[in-house]
Amino acid sequence: MLLSIENLTKYFADRLILDDISITIEDNDRIGLVGVNGAGKTTLLQIIAGEMPFEKGTVSRTNGTAVGYLRQNSGLDSTGTIESEMLSVFSGLIEMEQELRCLEQEIARTNRQDKVLLERYARMQEHFEKLDGYLIEVKIKTVLNGMGFADKPRDSVIGTLSGGEKTRLALAKLLLEQPKLLVLDEPTNHLDFKTLTWLEEYLQGYKGAILAVSHDRYFLDKLATSTWEIERNKLITYKGNYTKFLTLKKEARERLQKEYEAQQEKIAAMEDYIARNIVRATTSTRAKSRVHQLENLERIEKPAGDLKTVRIRFTPKQQPFKEVLLVENMSLSVGSGDTKKQLFEGLDFEVRRGEKIAIVGDNGAGKSSFLKAVQGLIPIQKGDVTWSKNVDIGYYDQEITQLNPEKTVLDELWDRHPTMLEQDVRKVLGSVLLTGENVYKKIDVISGGERARLMFSVLMLQNPNVLILDEPTNHLDLPTKEILEEALLKFDGTVLFISHDRYFLNKIPTKMVELKDGHFDVYQGNYDFYKEKKDQQKLTEGESRQSQLSERLPKAGYRSKQQRSEEVVRRRRIAETEQRMAELEEQIEKIQKEMALPEIFSDYEKAQQLCDLLEAGRKELSEKESLWLELSEE
Repeated sequence: MLLSIENLTKYFADRLILDDISITIEDNDRIGLVGVNGAGKTTLLQIIAGEMPFEKGTVSRTNGTAVGYLRQNSGLDSTGTIESEMLSVFSGLIEMEQELRCLEQEIARTNRQDKVLLERYARMQEHFEKLDGYLIEVKIKTVLNGMGFADKPRDSVIGTLSGGEKTRLALAKLLLEQPKLLVLDEPTNHLDFKTLTWLEEYLQGYKGAILAVSHDRYFLDKLATSTWEIERNKLITYKGNYTKFLTLKKEARERLQKEYEAQQEKIAAMEDYIARNIVRATTSTRAKSRVHQLENLERIEKPAGDLKTVRIRFTPKQQPFKEVLLVENMSLSVGSGDTKKQLFEGLDFEVRRGEKIAIVGDNGAGKSSFLKAVQGLIPIQKGDVTWSKNVDIGYYDQEITQLNPEKTVLDELWDRHPTMLEQDVRKVLGSVLLTGENVYKKIDVISGGERARLMFSVLMLQNPNVLILDEPTNHLDLPTKEILEEALLKFDGTVLFISHDRYFLNKIPTKMVELKDGHFDVYQGNYDFYKEKKDQQKLTEGESRQSQLSERLPKAGYRSKQQRSEEVVRRRRIAETEQRMAELEEQIEKIQKEMALPEIFSDYEKAQQLCDLLEAGRKELSEKESLWLELSEE
């Protein structure tokens, strides 16, 4: 056991957050923590990490249990570089290595005559090897590459990174520290598909326990072996991932409802018998016995109904023409001077009425900039953007910048529709669970989830026929995500959106377009279809490379039998070289994947063997490529 919590109770002022919670975390547990926004998930994580006090109960850690805590949307804030921040994890090992170098110099000066010095050196070197001291660079490179920093210079100052990059770097540092208990609050924020996949695979092999809060259903299904839910201040545990949890929770509720109804029938029958027989002399004794039974009956509480959920519905006032949007030959760059970056040029794009199109691609590809450019929110360098008549755009910005932080929740909506009655405005706000005193709070003090729901109320009253949504699920809890999905499926207008939520991407889009290398690749289906086609493309590209190499070979005539014989030998050598090159490329890719596995970190000899094999493979591949070029030029 790593950690135990008994009878934990937590209040904020007079508001109860967590009520009499008792749980344990064992070695290698994989726990997904779920619950609606405001249920107390982050509070529980902070208590486990030792960062928040509580009113009642105990939190006990087994000796030596280190807890690594990744806060939601928080990253490193340092004047140091990526390199220095990652090396700081291994400061003890680096000092030990420096001491080993000093010992080596001393041993050289004594001509290896000092046995005490030699023994000390041997002990320290053995300890250094056991701690994977020779794998520091391998570990750093593996994690940085996996977390999307492969092309980022190691000398980049952390202060110059974006908020998302800082959060990813904080997670990378935490993974290098390898605490026994990894506590993660929304670890999948700011991750593209490639990084998400790497993180999921890495965490599955992590040597330690993991407790993660996430609104990513794919992530929870792949990682969690048990699911904890906080609801109405209580914590209930379920065996299995998120999908299994939904089934178990439904079954438990149905079972409890049946038990409650059966007991109510029994109580009603007993009360009826008592009422009819308590005054009769012949049956009074039995009736009193029933009274005693009722008094001692352990009553089943009436099952609580479902929690209140938001109500979202988008209703267009009118329909636009069939061709909703036409983008022709668009060129767009961002930044200026040395920081100027060309996102794309000569880009063409078309949207037809009723389509639900998801835009995907790596972070920094220009997805958000494209959505802003087609609305005229940022200038384009070249090209034409044409919207059809009757288009009414409702825009959800990733940072929800359309809301005025100085206004109250009520005024933000009411100022947009001043002719509405206050009760009608509050009714709309109530549909997204913004009620009571919360409507008088300023927008800059409400939570991200509340701001998101307020923005949905703005869009509902706008009645757009085209919705442009940039990461609309980022601040939403799982029940609200599901309601938004249903609203978008029922919406008979056009939707153009960006999302990294793979479950969301499976339900909503009729088409997916990937922004890659400055152009759009179109996939006529949802996320699973897109992923299948991408996998097929990788396979086809590998197969076509060899045929392309063969096609580039010159087809010459022969002047003699000797020349013909030499040509046959040359072609055979080319074919053999191509085959060996393909084998080496496959071998190198396999080694690189194996080196990325967490279990390799704890096996120094295996890691060193893989490094040697990788170096030898790359060297031989370089030689074969030179030979192929030489043979081809002949």
